[in-house]
Amino acid sequence: MKAYSVDLRERIIIAAESGQYSQAEVSEQFQVSQSFVEKLLCRWHKIGDLSPKVYTPGPKRVLAPYGTWIRAAVREQPDITLEELCEQLEEECEIIAHPSMMWRELAWLDLTLKKSRSTIVRGIRHG
Repeated sequence: MKAYSVDLRERIIIAAESGQYSQAEVSEQFQVSQSFVEKLLCRWHKIGDLSPKVYTPGPKRVLAPYGTWIRAAVREQPDITLEELCEQLEEECEIIAHPSMMWRELAWLDLTLKKSRSTIVRGIRHG
């Protein structure tokens, strides 16, 4: 989503501080959310700045470079647990990963470790 222009922000501040309109009326008039008006006013009063905040992406995915390896490991052993997958990664690639980190990477790769009752567990079926 694109940030609102500084011009629009200025008009919102002028309307809100005029005292003629409530924050709800200002948000309706300019077709923005009421929380945006509240946050904009707060920021204006605290630091006197109307410009949009600079986008800062979150941390990079540590396991991203190992996506191919993870896919192959899950394909080779579909019933592997998160802990086992983390242990194999540490042994073969010398990178330590917590199971929750591995879970997020599996979700990113669109892989699951859900076990199916019809799947043969590690190739051995008794009974």
